[in-house]
Amino acid sequence: MNLRAAVYPPVSSPSGRTLFVAEGPSSTPPPRLLDRVRAAIRARHYSPVTERAYVSWIRRYVVFHGKRHPATMGAEEITTFLSHLATRGRVSASTQNQALSALLFLYRHVLEQDVPWLDGLVRAKRSARLPIVLTRAEVRSLLANLQGTTWLMASLLYGSGLRVKECASLRVQDIDGARREITVRDGKGRRDRRTMLPEHLVASLAEHLGRVRILHRADLARGAGSVALPDALDRKYPRAPWEWAWQWVFPATRTYVDPVTGNRRRHHLHQTVLQRAVRDAALRATIPKRVSCHVLRHSFATHLLEAGYDIRTIQELLGHKDVRTTMIYTHVLNRGGRGVRSPLDLE
Repeated sequence: MNLRAAVYPPVSSPSGRTLFVAEGPSSTPPPRLLDRVRAAIRARHYSPVTERAYVSWIRRYVVFHGKRHPATMGAEEITTFLSHLATRGRVSASTQNQALSALLFLYRHVLEQDVPWLDGLVRAKRSARLPIVLTRAEVRSLLANLQGTTWLMASLLYGSGLRVKECASLRVQDIDGARREITVRDGKGRRDRRTMLPEHLVASLAEHLGRVRILHRADLARGAGSVALPDALDRKYPRAPWEWAWQWVFPATRTYVDPVTGNRRRHHLHQTVLQRAVRDAALRATIPKRVSCHVLRHSFATHLLEAGYDIRTIQELLGHKDVRTTMIYTHVLNRGGRGVRSPLDLE
């Protein structure tokens, strides 16, 4: 049975309110459960990544319990599902907590149930792991094995502390060369922030944007050249999708036709392109560490701490909501067992 097409029998909440009405000969089919989830997520302006994750977990939860309607299940079924993920699926604590968040959202905001038992569910405890950090020499070696656009993007990850998605989705107006500043729009947690634009990259970034502008003009000449805008801004500013300020700093190599507007557009370069390039560069550089794009962000924070910058400044540059998240990088101050010299090294 197709979950999306399933029509459930009438189900009532504990208060007696009907949650679903069975489809009759002349009645309008009720919204599908997952469509209701998507609508509730979009009404709260959650990110597309969160929407895909929540819909996936809710689908897996329903299928796991034989496609029973979630309104007929409760704490026992949620606990069984999460335990299955941990024991059989062997997922990480963060993945298990994401699944729980999706189910909390389902019961509270979609089914609108008064479910005090949800507050008693215990989240999985995440392991406190130290981040992998490259030395400055390893960063130089890694970047030396990159070139072109991927070199520039990786340099921004390290030089500005960007996440890979933040880097890929930069727009032209987010770059302020005069102030040596980058504005990160809609970062993790849907928060904006500003970080530095390294002096070392100003000229290279200007040359890159010059090539991107030539590409944009060519797209306009052949009836393309538009980009998707956030929060339906294209309805408020109909010409904005074609304006230079809104173009991607790192555009994709191919265009596509938007199914809604029919406009031919160019998306930003997919983050997997940079991720593969960084992994391949690490292999060529023979770096004996598990290197990813996020390791460059870890290295950015760690090297700033080593240089003596305070933790609050680094927190703002990274866009962390809680300083405790940034505190993980203070491990670099604990050289040699919290600064204590080994007795083997004492004269």
